[in-house]
Amino acid sequence: HDVIVGARLAYGGVAAMPLRARAAEALLLGRRFGGAIEDVLAVLTNEFTPIDDVRASKEYRRGLVASVFASFWTRARGEVHEDPEFVQEPPWPSDVRSRALSHDCARGHVTGAALYVDDTAVKRSMLTVWPVTVPHAHARIVSRDATVARGMPGVAAVLFCEDIPGANDVGAVRKDEALLAGPDAEVCFHGHPVALVVADTVENARRAARQVLVEVEPLPAILGLQAAIAAGSFHTERHVIARGDAAGALANSKHSLQGTLHIGGQEHFYLETHAAFAERGEDDELQVWSSTQHPSEVQAVVSHVLHLPRNKVVVTSPRMGGGFGGKETQGNTWAALVALAAWHTHRPVRVQLDRDLDMELTGKRHPFHARFDVGFDDHGKVTALDVQLVSDGGWALDLSESILDRALFHLDNAYHFADVRLQGRVAKTNVTSHTAFRGFGGPQGMVVIEDIMGRIAQRLGLNPSEVRARNFYAPSGQTTPYGQAVPDHRINAMWTRLHDSASIAKRRAQVQAFNETSAHSKRGLAVTPVKFGISFTASFLNQAGALLHIYRDGSVQVNHGGTEMGQGLHAKMLGIVMRELGIGADAVRVMKTATDKVPNPSATAASSGADLNGAAVKAACETLRARLQPVAAALLTEKFGPAVGAADVVFLNGWARDGAGSVAAAQVAFADVVEAAYLRQTSLSATGFYKTPDIGYDKKTGRGTPFHYFAYGVAAAEVEPGMRAAWTSCMTSAIR
Repeated sequence: HDVIVGARLAYGGVAAMPLRARAAEALLLGRRFGGAIEDVLAVLTNEFTPIDDVRASKEYRRGLVASVFASFWTRARGEVHEDPEFVQEPPWPSDVRSRALSHDCARGHVTGAALYVDDTAVKRSMLTVWPVTVPHAHARIVSRDATVARGMPGVAAVLFCEDIPGANDVGAVRKDEALLAGPDAEVCFHGHPVALVVADTVENARRAARQVLVEVEPLPAILGLQAAIAAGSFHTERHVIARGDAAGALANSKHSLQGTLHIGGQEHFYLETHAAFAERGEDDELQVWSSTQHPSEVQAVVSHVLHLPRNKVVVTSPRMGGGFGGKETQGNTWAALVALAAWHTHRPVRVQLDRDLDMELTGKRHPFHARFDVGFDDHGKVTALDVQLVSDGGWALDLSESILDRALFHLDNAYHFADVRLQGRVAKTNVTSHTAFRGFGGPQGMVVIEDIMGRIAQRLGLNPSEVRARNFYAPSGQTTPYGQAVPDHRINAMWTRLHDSASIAKRRAQVQAFNETSAHSKRGLAVTPVKFGISFTASFLNQAGALLHIYRDGSVQVNHGGTEMGQGLHAKMLGIVMRELGIGADAVRVMKTATDKVPNPSATAASSGADLNGAAVKAACETLRARLQPVAAALLTEKFGPAVGAADVVFLNGWARDGAGSVAAAQVAFADVVEAAYLRQTSLSATGFYKTPDIGYDKKTGRGTPFHYFAYGVAAAEVEPGMRAAWTSCMTSAIR
C-alpha cells in the first residue's frame, strides 16, 4: 500500500533541454508515498545544469527543481486532488426557454467545427505577411534596403511606409501610432515594424524579412514607470478628482499611513492570436475579416490608411477565440497591414500571428504605480485620503487615458470618503503600447484601496473585515468622489450574508491555527468587496444598433453591433428575440457582426455589450411586433369570430394569441401571421437603436455621472502561497 513501484520525473525550463531526473526516479522506487525525501531533494538539486538568462538565474532554477517536487510530494495526496464543491444560487427556471439556452457556439468549440477568421482564410489561396521589426526599444532609422528580399522566392512585395496611400497611422484615439516607421523616424519599442513582407507562405515571408536591411542609430530608452516619472515623460496631463479638504483632514487625522504600491502588467493570452484577411474588390472596395472587438474601429483605420471612404470598407468579425480587451484596438494594425498588402497585390492576403510575435508586439494590461497618504481613526475609519496614480501607457496613447480615468473612478471601490483627492497621469515609455484588459483600469484602482484597507487593519491590529465594513457606503444617500449618487449600495447586506454563509470567522481561526503549526506553508484569508461602474467612460460610445429581418417562413435573422468572443453575447441576443417575438430558438439566426449591416458600432467592451446591443435588438423587435399585431388581430378575428384588438395580441411559443382571452384557444401560427403581413405589403425588416440615458462626465471639474449603474459583488478566498514552489493554491472560495 502506497509503495512507489514506478516513477517518471521530467522538468522543462530548467536546463537547455527538457530532461528526466533519472537518479531521483531510482531513489523513489520502493519507498512509501508521502514519507521522508531529503535524500531525493539533494539528488534533484544537483541532477541538472540550469541555464542562466533574463527570466531567472541558475541558482533560482536549481532551487526550484527541489522545491516544486517537495510541494508536490507533501500535497499530492491532499487537497490538490480533492474534487471542488460548488454551492450556487438556484438557476433560472427551466421553463423559461429563452433563459435556459446553451452557448450558441459550445458544440462548435468542443468539436472543432467553429470557424475563426483564419479557418476561413486558409480555405482559399491567399498570400501572407510577416513584419520586419527593429530589435531596439528606441532608435532612429538611418536607412532601409529591401533589394535582396524582393528577389527571393515566393515574395510578392516588400512594403514600406512610402507605399501607404493614406495616413500612416493606426492610433485609436490620438494619431500617434505609425503603422510602419519611416526614414529618419524613430522606432519607439522593441519590435516596432518598419516594413512588411508579402509572400506565398509564412516560411518564405520570414526568410525574406531577415534579408531586409535596416540601419538604425540607438537612442536612450525610457523603461519602467520610475524612469518615466523621473524623466517627466507623460502622455497626458493630470486628471484630478477631489472632494472636501484632503490636506486639512490629513493634518488633523489621529493616525496616518504613507506608502506606495506597484502593480505589474499582464498578457491577455487569448487562445486565438490576432488574425485578419483582406480582399480588394472590383470597385476598389475592401472586404476585411478581423478578429476584433471593434469592427467599426478597424473600418475607420483601414479607410484612413488606404485613403478610402468608409462605405468602401466592410469589416466582418465572425467570432474570436478570446479577446479580454486585447482585441479592442490592437487588431487595427494587423487588419491595416493585410489591407495594404491586398491593395498593392490585388490578391487576398491573410495573417495569423504566431504566439511569440503576438506577445512581443501587442499591448498588455497597464502596470500602475500608486503613492498614497491616508488618515484614519482608532477604529479604522478613513478620515482623509490622497492617492496619486501613474500608469505605463507604453509608446503610444491607445486607450490609456480612458483606462486611467476608470482606475480613478474605482479608487473608492465600495467605500465612502468625505475628504479625498485622487489624481493620475499616463506615462510614456519605450515599450509596446498597453491597451484594454478585463476591468479596463478598474481592478488596478480597486487593488490600491484594498491594499490601503489591509494596511490600516495591520497598523491597528484590527480584523480587516471590520475595517472594510466601517468604511462602506451607506445603502443610499451618499455620492462618489466625482459626485455620482450611489442609490442602491448593496455591499452591506451582501457582506453580512457571505460572512455568515461561508463561516468566515471560523475559517479565519482555522487559518491562524494552521499557520501556527505549519513550518513550510502558510495560508491567508481575504474577503473583498467590488463596486464596478457599468458604461463606457467616453459617454458617446454608449450607443448600439440592430437590424432584424423576418422572412416569409417566419424565420428571423438578427444583426447587431456586438462581437462574440466566447462570452455568450449572441446567445443573449437570441434569448431577447425569442421573448420579444414569442418564437423558438430554431427560428432565430444571429449573424456574424459586420459593418455593412449595423454601422458605427461601439466596441464590445466595458461590460456593456449585452446592455447596449440587447436594448437595440429589443427596440427592433418592438417595431416588428407592432407591425405584426394588427395582421394577427385580423387573422384571429377572421378565423374565430369575435373582434380581437391589435393591442390584445400576444406572441408566445410560435403562436399569435388573443391576450384578452375573448376566445379560448384562439391562436394563429407566427409563420402564418408573417406570410399574411407580406401579402399585405408590410415591411418585415426593422432597425433598432439605443443610447444610455442620463450619463456624462466633465473632466475639467471632476464631476458627473459616468456610469448608468453599479454592479456589486463580494468574494472570499483562502489561499496558500507557494513558499517552496512557484504556484499559489486556492483552498476554498465563496462568491456573491
